[in-house]
Formats: sequence, C-alpha cells, structure tokens
Amino acid sequence: MSIKKGDFVTRKSYDSDLVFRVIETRFDIENNVWYAVLKGIDTRLIANAPLPDLIKVGEKEIKARKSRLFMASEKKIRQIYRQRAIDHATFGWRNKKNNLIFQEIPGSVLHLDGDEDYMCECVDYYGQMKIPITSFFISERDQPKVVRQLLEQYHPDILVLTGHDGLIASKKKKQELSNYHHSRYFVEAVKEARKFDSNKDNLIIFAGACQSCYEKLIEAGANFASAPERVFIHCFDPVLIAEKIAYTSINEIVKIDDILINTITGIRGVGGVETRGKFRLGLPKIEHRK
Repeated sequence: MSIKKGDFVTRKSYDSDLVFRVIETRFDIENNVWYAVLKGIDTRLIANAPLPDLIKVGEKEIKARKSRLFMASEKKIRQIYRQRAIDHATFGWRNKKNNLIFQEIPGSVLHLDGDEDYMCECVDYYGQMKIPITSFFISERDQPKVVRQLLEQYHPDILVLTGHDGLIASKKKKQELSNYHHSRYFVEAVKEARKFDSNKDNLIIFAGACQSCYEKLIEAGANFASAPERVFIHCFDPVLIAEKIAYTSINEIVKIDDILINTITGIRGVGGVETRGKFRLGLPKIEHRK
C-alpha cells in the first residue's frame, strides 16, 4: 500500500503509539530508502520514518482520536472554570457587601504557531477560556525574524512560541541545539523577545514543542518551556500554561506545581520558573451596550 503526502499513519517500530500526518516523502540516497516526514496530530512532534515502517490509519480511527481529544479538552475546561469559581470566593472578586461586581481583566496572549491546524484549535480553546488572543501561523524557523515586530505592535502580557520539534534519533548529545529539529529557532525567538522586554514579570514567555531542549530555552529567557525529560507534549499544554498565568492575580506568584498540574502532559513535559500572574480587577464593571 503506497504512502503519500496527507495520509494518516502510525509507526510499526513504536507499536503504533501515535498517529501522524505525512507532510512529505523523500528519497534517502545514502540508505537507498524512501522515508516520510511526519507531523503528530495531537502531539507537537515532528519525526522521520522509512515508508516500510508506516501503517495507514483509517478515517474512523482519526475521528475516534479527535473525539477523545475533544472530550479531554472539555473536561479540562470544566476543571478550569471550577477553579476560577473557587478563586472568586477566596480572593473576593465579587464584593457582595457593597453590591460591587468587579471588571475581570485577564492577561492577553500573542501566540506564534508553526502548525496552522494546531493554531486554529488553540485559538478556539483560548476563546472558550475567555483569554484575549492574537495568533499567527509562522513557521518555527521564521519566528525569530518576526517576533520583535509583533511584540512592538501588540504588546501582549504572554508570548507563546510553539509548533513542532523533536530530538533527532541518531543524535545522543541532548544539550546541542543542532541535534533538534526546531529548538534552535525557539531559542533564537526567545532571545529576540527578551531584547524587547527583559523583565520576566512584564513579558511571560512559553517556548517549545515535543522533546525541545528545555534547558537552553530557560537559559535564553523563557519563563516556561518544554520538555525537561524530552517527552512528547500535548498540543494544548502551552495554552493551559498561558491560562493559568492570565487568570492569576498580579498580586500572586504562580506556584510552579499548580501550573504544571494544570497541563495535560505534566512535569515530565513542561517546566518553568516562578512567575507573577497577569490578572487584574477593575471597578466599575463596564457593560458593553449597542
């Protein structure tokens, strides 16, 4: 059975653990074999595999996986809204004694994504969680070239730099950026962003994707990054970190364990440093009228 661009496949050598979309096929002259460049459909991973290692996945299985992803995301949103209700009660966001209702102003996000499909899904997710979002589909290699210009134009509270990545299987040294598909571009983009604003409490940065070089991203100036143990991360993990920052008060330092528990992948896939929240209260609440 032939494998072509656009097909959904799994890898025999990895016991069909993940589903990928084929983004292109190439001929490896040195090894005399055709192989495919693969993009995860629910993980931010890019990988290569020889065509004989691939198994096509039917439309029924793709729909089932998307359904499971949708249910998992809906469950996470319900958890987030329950936690916000607790926070409302704890921090007095609604002053019943004086019959005051505060204006709630979450932090704003600028999200640059190297995957257009994921970008669209993430924008929908931000919308469901009521987070102000500006997003752009920009390839990983081009993100360092445009990030400062976009920061100057939009002045977000939170910057998300993501897409796809992966540790090249044949490479052993995990601290060398050349051994990753896209980590070097994320590092360059973080450095450019820090030239715009070096204060980690003014501009909060998440950077990275599956198996990204976590240590180098943190050294470059990211508040949060992937992946400490070089594992796959979920496509919504960067959004969930942004949500926690956007809805934590500016008077509070986000607890590291709280923000990582809030993600789908957890501490093996994402990590970070102490960071102040970006949520503000205002009075009076502004009602928009037509």
